[in-house]
Amino acid sequence: MLVAFFGITFLLTLTIREKKENADGFMVSNGAVGFGLSSSSMTATWIWAASFYAAATAGYKYGISGPIHYGLWGALMILCIYPFGKRFRKIAPHAHTLAEVMHARHGTSSQLLLAVSNVVGSIISITANFTAAGALVYILTPFSFTTGVLVVAIGILSYSIWSGFRAAVLTDAAQLVALMGAAVVIIPVIFFAAGGPDMLRGGLDSFYDAGNPDMANFFSMDAFLYQGAPYMVAVLAYAIGNQTIAQRLFAVRQDKIKSTFVTATFGYAGTVIGLGMLGMLAAMIGLKPTDGDTNNLIPDMAVEFLPGVLIAALFIMVIGSLASTADSDLSALASITMADIYGKNLARGKVNPGTMLLIGRLTMVAATAAGVMFAFASFDILDLLVFVGALWGALVFPVIVSFYWRRMTNVAFTVSVVVALVFFLIARFTLIPMVGAQAVLFEILAAAGAAVVVGLLVFGMLGRIAGFVSGTVMLLTMLPLFIGFLRDYEVLLGSLVSYGVSAIVCSAISMRNKELFDFDVIDERVVLFQQEQEEMRKQGEDAVRAAASGARPEATPQAAAGGTAVATLERDEAATAESGADGSETTNDTEALGGDDK
Repeated sequence: MLVAFFGITFLLTLTIREKKENADGFMVSNGAVGFGLSSSSMTATWIWAASFYAAATAGYKYGISGPIHYGLWGALMILCIYPFGKRFRKIAPHAHTLAEVMHARHGTSSQLLLAVSNVVGSIISITANFTAAGALVYILTPFSFTTGVLVVAIGILSYSIWSGFRAAVLTDAAQLVALMGAAVVIIPVIFFAAGGPDMLRGGLDSFYDAGNPDMANFFSMDAFLYQGAPYMVAVLAYAIGNQTIAQRLFAVRQDKIKSTFVTATFGYAGTVIGLGMLGMLAAMIGLKPTDGDTNNLIPDMAVEFLPGVLIAALFIMVIGSLASTADSDLSALASITMADIYGKNLARGKVNPGTMLLIGRLTMVAATAAGVMFAFASFDILDLLVFVGALWGALVFPVIVSFYWRRMTNVAFTVSVVVALVFFLIARFTLIPMVGAQAVLFEILAAAGAAVVVGLLVFGMLGRIAGFVSGTVMLLTMLPLFIGFLRDYEVLLGSLVSYGVSAIVCSAISMRNKELFDFDVIDERVVLFQQEQEEMRKQGEDAVRAAASGARPEATPQAAAGGTAVATLERDEAATAESGADGSETTNDTEALGGDDK
């Protein structure tokens, strides 16, 4: 089944191979992906193996409200990110990565901070997916955990390395169909095989009998404080800082951003909450996960209640979900090394698209190897999610504000992120005792962090005034509640502290700046590498021919502007080709993936 799955996936990617490879297409598919592929890719990428296993773990630990907190907040963050996404595309419609935009907005240090955080986050994401694959193979087949990790890693790399982001988007669509189709069948079958409504009523009673009434409560405070709130904070950071999301944002047609994110919101919520309920059912019937590892809950439930055919369907469903995210992480890492490390720092203005593609593919190989090695450590997936999300939390305020506030500076960005990371680590791992005055200080910073989260979300949807008002109300409400209380919840404390500290430090430093940034220059500094090089080569050939004929070559508009050659951007041409006089679409999604030759 693994050979068949990855073999078919690989053959599918062959249909988008270009005769003449394009570095920009490898990274963002020329920004012309339509609604169908973009929405399915966004949904499939957000629904990854951790969504299955971590949601089931939440249901097993916290009962009925665990999966709801997991799925609801994750879906809400998809919905709330699209206003910021529209702003990102408006400011930098031709970018490949957020870090690349930070380079244009601030400089190298801000760019590298965002790029390095994405490298760390994507490798952790790959590790979580490979861990999930190993657990699935270990439970459902005669093979070992190690074998499962290796086979899945090689399978994902084999097709991802072929066409980069375009391969990820095209395969996401097929994987999402299989994933959601299997979920619609598997969840009800397990529910009724485990006892149906009678089992559910008895299971809820068993929670009370075992002294865990919160597990039967839709509004469990433990579930919210230990899992729901930390995950909500973490997933906002994922939505803003994660290159897999930014890559889709820069790839989708600009007029399809809202519809793509709204569709992904509902697809994610329904699938993840349903699968998370399998963990709650396992708790109700008293099932003990194999080896005590909650990552094994869903495979264990499948072995216990599903016939062989549906076990096979579950197997493909989970493999498809983890593959859809792992290939996205590989293409995200490739774009970071191609655009941010090589294109903006190592090439020194002399970008070679062939070298860029080679670097991207070597990055995929190295990232796969790193993910395999870390997967052998068998980390808890839910812990990995919350930890990397909190790390990214230090970046959320500086990144968003960089697109709106003209006073924001490179120093403010860099210093605020570094200081916030230090405070996060202190709070998360209790490096100093959380008692007395220092505990109060951290709780005040956490209240500020809660205000930042709420204020940013409302600001994105309703505007600046509503954002300030809601953030202020949140701060005044949380201060008396947090002091003396939040110190016992180190996961949530650390996550909120990272938001609060980064916002306070960033604002304080930027307020001293009197120079106002011109956002119009960002797009001038962000170019399509492939076309820029082709235009520069053409200008050079024209200059040689002009010199040979004794004529004086005409200055290009870019040269007349006294600076960088800026490409006549393919995305603008693609948008024109896709719209008739009435604005209607004339090309389909698959054509957008293939570039010039397909």
